Amino acid sequence: MWNTVKAHFSKRKAGLQVARLLIEHGIRVDPSGRFYVGEVEVADVSLARAAGVDRRVVRDTATFILGDRRLKTIFQKLRPAGSSLAEVASVLGYGVLKVAADPHKPGIIAGVSKVLADRGVLIRQALADDPDLHPEPLLTLVVEGHVPAEALEELRGLPNVKSITLMS
Repeated sequence: MWNTVKAHFSKRKAGLQVARLLIEHGIRVDPSGRFYVGEVEVADVSLARAAGVDRRVVRDTATFILGDRRLKTIFQKLRPAGSSLAEVASVLGYGVLKVAADPHKPGIIAGVSKVLADRGVLIRQALADDPDLHPEPLLTLVVEGHVPAEALEELRGLPNVKSITLMS
């Protein structure tokens, strides 16, 4: 998807910054050109500030998106993925496991999940960065329960896993 969006905005560098922000946060464009996160409207000036552009660029980007059938289809259907528990995990008594792996190889989520499940570690939430949007994408797991040292070693030994970080 990102390559499609990027190609459409090849001559609109500032508009691409806005489009990236919309995608990263699941902000949709409604048929009237307004922006929403779920059912909450987001002001042009707020998007402009966050994207580091003038508010007129935000308005122009909405018009551009709505004028292109493919972009319109993409951006009208965007939705936020939900709240991340990673930053509040310690308050909730959970741990956070961050896995850096080759994002272009299959089986990372399955392999990590199996190792944890075999050890009775419950995954409360899984968030995977999009490799097209993040230069060093991570699989972030919010886990309930203790992650045994042998599980961490087994995770480090999985194919295509570069590193594992556990925060509690």
